[in-house]
Amino acid sequence: LFQTDAEKPEYNYPEPGEVEKKEEEEEEEELPLKPQLVPQGLPVCLLCTCLGGSVYCDDLKLDSVPPLPKDTTHFYARYNRITKISKSDFANMNKLKKIDLTANEITSIEDRTFMGLPELEELIIRENHISQLPTLPETMTLIDTFCYASEIKKQVIFFFHFFSGLQDMTGLQFLYLTDNNIDYVPVPLPDSLRSLHLQGNNIQMMHEDTFCNLNDFNYIRNALEDIRLDGNPINLSKTPQAYVCLPRVNWYDL
Repeated sequence: LFQTDAEKPEYNYPEPGEVEKKEEEEEEEELPLKPQLVPQGLPVCLLCTCLGGSVYCDDLKLDSVPPLPKDTTHFYARYNRITKISKSDFANMNKLKKIDLTANEITSIEDRTFMGLPELEELIIRENHISQLPTLPETMTLIDTFCYASEIKKQVIFFFHFFSGLQDMTGLQFLYLTDNNIDYVPVPLPDSLRSLHLQGNNIQMMHEDTFCNLNDFNYIRNALEDIRLDGNPINLSKTPQAYVCLPRVNWYDL
């Protein structure tokens, strides 16, 4: 028996590849959605500028320290609105060498925040509202801090823990403590120190052993070449023996 075209049943045969495609779609529907993994450090590098190990987050209206890539060596967050620094901000940052937080609104830094940074050398926190400095690691080469707001100048800045650790910073070269209402020169100062800025404080007197060693008249501070004491109520002529070990300092610049 023969069937005409009109009598033949219609069969919808799948096009080549449609069966495999349908099976793949069914499998995809059954599988859970995979989370989109974000590479470590990418978010902050979208917000800030990352160049090698340096992260620049200047003038971005930040109110806290962003999560940094673990390989960050230099961190700049100047001209922001950061108010507080906590231990967690720089936790496990084993390569971090420099932190610059100039011109923020920082009022407090949690103690020992920087003690877990084995490579830290430079800390710049000038133009903030800090009333107490935390202890710093012995690896420091540059420290720069001074009060920013005029009302903070009326407060006494607490440097006791900070000053007590200065003698252990055997590589410290630059110490800038301008406008902090300090009433004495921190001692003992490490022999490595090249520049000491204490202008605009409340230092009223100098001891003869502030820079020199009274037990060793041959002692010379060859590294120290820059001292700033202008803006203090002090008469340097009262202690002439305090400077005999400083051959490189030009006292006319004080």
